[in-house]
Amino acid sequence: MPPRSHPNPDLSVGEDRRPRWNSAPHRRQGFHNLHRLVRYGQSCRAGQVLDLRLSADLSIARHDAVRRLTASPWFSAMAVIEGNRLLYESYAPDFGPDRPHSIMSISKMAMNLILGRLWEDGLLRLDQTVAEVLPDIGPGYAGARIADVLNMNVANGYDEDYHDPAAAVFLHEAATGMRLPEGPEATNREFLCGIGLAPGAVDTVNRTGASLYKSANTDVLGLVAEALGGRPLSAWLADLADAAGVEGALHVATDRVGFPLLNGGICLTARDLCRYGAVFARLGAGVDGRPFGSAGFIDETRHGGVPMPPPRAHLRYSNQTNTDGVWLGHGGYGGQYLLANPETGRVACFLSVLQDEDGYDAGYYPPVIAMLAEICAGQAR
Repeated sequence: MPPRSHPNPDLSVGEDRRPRWNSAPHRRQGFHNLHRLVRYGQSCRAGQVLDLRLSADLSIARHDAVRRLTASPWFSAMAVIEGNRLLYESYAPDFGPDRPHSIMSISKMAMNLILGRLWEDGLLRLDQTVAEVLPDIGPGYAGARIADVLNMNVANGYDEDYHDPAAAVFLHEAATGMRLPEGPEATNREFLCGIGLAPGAVDTVNRTGASLYKSANTDVLGLVAEALGGRPLSAWLADLADAAGVEGALHVATDRVGFPLLNGGICLTARDLCRYGAVFARLGAGVDGRPFGSAGFIDETRHGGVPMPPPRAHLRYSNQTNTDGVWLGHGGYGGQYLLANPETGRVACFLSVLQDEDGYDAGYYPPVIAMLAEICAGQAR
């Protein structure tokens, strides 16, 4: 008779149809410890660390929005850097500068750098369809242009309604080690290839006039990067850690076969999140000056894209980033945002954990974005 066992409590789905780490009572602990709670993962350390020296800008601490938002019970951490200067940092009592935090969909920005490099090297055409690169992909992506997948401009059967615990975005978790599967465990690739067209649709054309946010897009792009680049996505992540010069580890969740979850699986400290954002402020250059991403692709990113829906209609979703034409950034489910301004060299991040039932409030992000944009423009007065 085999010994007794029980399902992993952190990854088991409860009555709210969410794994415990993402249930409202446990979400804060989950986001602060996700790097060790995910079922599968990898971590990378940098060979050379970007030096950060405290050089406090007191105007940031006096900023009304900074004082208000860092006083929220949801707040975890905030940091601002410019080059080698650490201009500001603040932490909640239960968090600290050496603690990794889930950055959720801010992870998606890495795909801009990876595909930008392939584009720069002539290995990627944005007008290619996904099926031209991935013949085994299902109808939900087969006819979509890579440019549209990058811009969240694809309509298909994958939905991302954070208020619906049965949405595909949460079912996706079972293929990525974020929750226990109810039956046989699919790989991320198997899950992605099973995505079909939207009900009643005959193609993947987005006719809404605004971006359609789908985390599956990012993982499809990860498969595209592997196919066109001829190397595993995990090798790109090791290069990213080096390019950013992270001080701690770049942690990323994977599926059972080791495919990194770039739609939302990275965990970093606040300082290292700024180091990650600084690659964009340097237009794709690593700490050694060598290009990791592509300055030309980042320029295309800042000037292209698809309008985002309200309340972020003043922004565009472009090549796996948000942009207003000057800065580049991205938000994360649960309350995070990263913003990098190439014109000033400033990078700022805000980490928090919404502890309402769904972990998502669209109205929560605009004040955070406005605050970080002002600071990165040098307007924190």
